[in-house]
Amino acid sequence: MGFYSAFIVADKVTLTTRKAGVDAGDGVRWESAGTGEYTLETVEAPLRGTAVTLHLKSEEDEFLQPWQLRSLIARYSDHIGFPIRMPAERDGKPTEEWEAVNQASALWTRPKSDLKDEEYQNFYKHIGHDYNDALAWTHNRVEGNQNFTSLLYLPSKSPFDLMMGARDERKGLKLYVKRVFIMDAAEQLLPSYLRFVRGVVDSDDLPLNVSREILQQNRSLEKLKSACTRRVLDLLDKLAKDEPEKFATFWNEFGPMFKEGVAEDFANKERIAKLLRFASTKSEGSGQTVALDDYVGRMKAEQESIYFLTADGYAAAKGSPQLEALKAHDIEVLLMYDRIDDWMSTYLTDYSGKKLRNVAKGDLDLGKLAGADDETRKEAEKAAEGVVGKLKELLGERVRDVRVSSRLTDSPSCLVLDEHDMGMAMQRLLKQAGHDVPESKPVLEINPQHALVKRLEAEADAALATDLGLLLLEQAQILEGAQLADPAAYVRRVNHLLSAVTR
Repeated sequence: MGFYSAFIVADKVTLTTRKAGVDAGDGVRWESAGTGEYTLETVEAPLRGTAVTLHLKSEEDEFLQPWQLRSLIARYSDHIGFPIRMPAERDGKPTEEWEAVNQASALWTRPKSDLKDEEYQNFYKHIGHDYNDALAWTHNRVEGNQNFTSLLYLPSKSPFDLMMGARDERKGLKLYVKRVFIMDAAEQLLPSYLRFVRGVVDSDDLPLNVSREILQQNRSLEKLKSACTRRVLDLLDKLAKDEPEKFATFWNEFGPMFKEGVAEDFANKERIAKLLRFASTKSEGSGQTVALDDYVGRMKAEQESIYFLTADGYAAAKGSPQLEALKAHDIEVLLMYDRIDDWMSTYLTDYSGKKLRNVAKGDLDLGKLAGADDETRKEAEKAAEGVVGKLKELLGERVRDVRVSSRLTDSPSCLVLDEHDMGMAMQRLLKQAGHDVPESKPVLEINPQHALVKRLEAEADAALATDLGLLLLEQAQILEGAQLADPAAYVRRVNHLLSAVTR
């Protein structure tokens, strides 16, 4: 394999061979300078076998160093099933003794019953370049339409190069063909959202001269990729069920990355969703410990939707005014505060027959859950027609609409998007990345019972009324994590209103 690559470092290659059973005078020498021509002659060959001699270019003398050769053999041929020998060294000098410089056996080809945890861990550290133990692993041999062995590891810590590198810079799985190392090929053997997985895949079916281009065209590769993906998901299922502490470690390290699978892997979407974890209004602290199955199991009898809220951080999510009515009626809400959640939630639209509803989008009609009837709601809206109309006039084109809120119980106002609008956090991320984002004006919802709204309704001073109206909007924007266009004007308005109150 790769014989012609010898000419990358050599300006001439000589091959001398003599097969068993023939006389020494019947040896054959092949020689070429890699220019498209070669010589072939019969020579005296005292020993049977084959010798390949590389006449190195002057600038490639680093390959004359024993440590360099040992390093290359350890990297590319450590697990070939026969020994590769070099002269043993004593005091930095070669001796006449020969020693094997590769392991000459592939750990993944040995029966699982013969392997100890310590051997698995040592092998992980060798291939993963990690000082920490692996969190868990799965070792499988598949025979049938495809013949391959996989040994896949979950790291216990996010590798440094994974944390610092770009999303597309994947260095996970190593591809072997019949125990010969071919390439680091995580982008071919696992989907992107599992790029943190480390390990090896050894195929008996791929050709030894495989390349990235051949991999992209190989029909059996997709089956190989699907099989490896299933093995990883099986391992995560097992951890979630039998070893929750280990699964929590995995989630804390790789949860945001794993969420990408909701959008990327439609075939396994339900399995991925089952493994997702979130904080919620019923959990303690910011830890993401609530599974969707946990939430569904706690749903009220009349509840038809799984409610969630996305925000820039846990504190912003927990303190959001959009949760007030749901908290008041003891309805659990999932709190999603990872940067990816706004994007991920657009693909996670249902689970276990239940729709997922973002409480900050659309009209929140709690119906029987809130014990309210349509007549009561219509009366509240009619009573607030004056202040709603006043706010619409004051805010003009700044908002799409103003309406009475069914979300608020304590706060004066909040912002709401239409059902299919892009989330505000996602809009900000895209703008920061330099993308053009279609303008999406929010709806301002108000709580007519709040003192600030009542003050606006009764205010006769036009300047104070304008300040109050803008203050209701800007407070809602701040709660959404938005950067005010004119913070100084906001401060002046607050000071103006405070001065008016003290007079």
